[in-house]
Amino acid sequence: MRIDAHQHFWRFDPVRDSWITEEMGVIRRDFLPEDLAPLLTEAGVEGCVAVQADPSENETAFLLRLAEENPFILGVVGWVDLLAPNLAERLEHFSRFDRLRGIRHIGQVESDHFFARGDVVHRIGMLTDFGLTYDILLYPRHLPAALSMVRRLPDQRFVVDHMAKPLIKDKEIEPWAAHIRELAAHPNVWCKVSGLVTEADWTGWRPMDMRPYLEVVFEAFGPDRLMVGSDWPVCLLAAQYHEVWQLVEEYAADLSEANRQKLFGGNAARFYGLKE
Repeated sequence: MRIDAHQHFWRFDPVRDSWITEEMGVIRRDFLPEDLAPLLTEAGVEGCVAVQADPSENETAFLLRLAEENPFILGVVGWVDLLAPNLAERLEHFSRFDRLRGIRHIGQVESDHFFARGDVVHRIGMLTDFGLTYDILLYPRHLPAALSMVRRLPDQRFVVDHMAKPLIKDKEIEPWAAHIRELAAHPNVWCKVSGLVTEADWTGWRPMDMRPYLEVVFEAFGPDRLMVGSDWPVCLLAAQYHEVWQLVEEYAADLSEANRQKLFGGNAARFYGLKE
C-alpha cells in the first residue's frame, strides 16, 4: 500500500496562517481532502497521514474530523501544548481517537537549544505512555539539541520531518550530514523523505540537486526507517504533487521491490501503526 506520510489540510486564514506570505500566493487558499483525493489517485497513493500546520488543539480536532469523514486519511499527527500543566489530561483526551497517531510542535521556530531543555524532554517523554509518536520539525541548527533529546528518550519513537531541512539551495551538506548520521544511530529515530523541493531553488531545482542529501539519509537510516511524504500543499511552491513522488521514485529505482514497498508505504504504516 502506497502512503503519503506527510501532508496538510487547512481552511486559509490570513491572520492565523501569517507564515503563508504574499510570496507564497499559490497556497494562500483552502486545501481540503477533496482537493487531495484526485492527486492521490493519479499518483497511485492509497492513503495519507495528515500533519498539523497550526499550533492549536482546534487544528487537532479539525484533522481528526477530516479523518473520520475521509477513510484515506489513515492517521493524524496533531498538536497539544507540550508545556501545559494539564498535558497528561489532554493526551488522555486525544489518545481516545484511533486516528491520532502522533504529536508535533513547530520546533523550527524555537531556539537552537529547545529540544535539549529538561522540561521539553520530560514532556515529550510523556507521549511514550500514550503510544504516540513525535514528529521532529527543525532546521539543521537544532540537530545537536535533538540528538541530546533522543539519547535521553530511547523508548520514544521519533521521526525527523523533511530530512531536517538541509540547506539544499546553498549546497551546504555539513555539519547537517554528520548530525543526521548521529541521529540515525539511534534505532528509535526514523526519517521522512519530504520537503526537499522547498529547501531548493523553487523555480530552478533539478533532481541532481537533491541527490547528495538523499544519499546521506538512505545510507544512514537504511531501508527500514525511511518514509516518503509529499508535504502537499506546501510543495506547490516549487513542484506539483506528482513531481514530488517522481523525484523519489527515480532515486529509488534501483532498490529491491521489497525495499521500495517499505519506503513508499510499509514503513509509514509500521511507524505510525496505521490501519487500512
